[in-house]
Amino acid sequence: MPLTPETLTRHELVGLRTRVVESTNPDSVGIVGRVVDETMRTLVIEGDRVRRVPKRGTTFEFALPQRTDEAADAEKASGTAPELPSETAGRTGQSDGCEDVAYVTVDGARLLSRPALRTEKAGVSTWR
Repeated sequence: MPLTPETLTRHELVGLRTRVVESTNPDSVGIVGRVVDETMRTLVIEGDRVRRVPKRGTTFEFALPQRTDEAADAEKASGTAPELPSETAGRTGQSDGCEDVAYVTVDGARLLSRPALRTEKAGVSTWR
């Protein structure tokens, strides 16, 4: 299954670049980095330092690499942007004008589950 905005919540998040855009904890807003670990209720983000951010009450923005023209068409249709809007670009440093990256915003509540179960395709689990 290709990594698209529609399938992001069914994929492995470790390794993706992310930014906290909203949070019930105002100190978490603006955290930028790469996801280095994921638990059922948290994402561990490594940026200027390693931080554990709760999923509940947090909105994340993920940078998805675009691999094919087909994936790019799907991302354009889903309303993703090829770069961050200018008002947020200076704050995060993520938007460098790369045309091969799309930014997708996800409510952390959609990610509240065990990563191994969330990323299963279907049918009988290989983890049992």
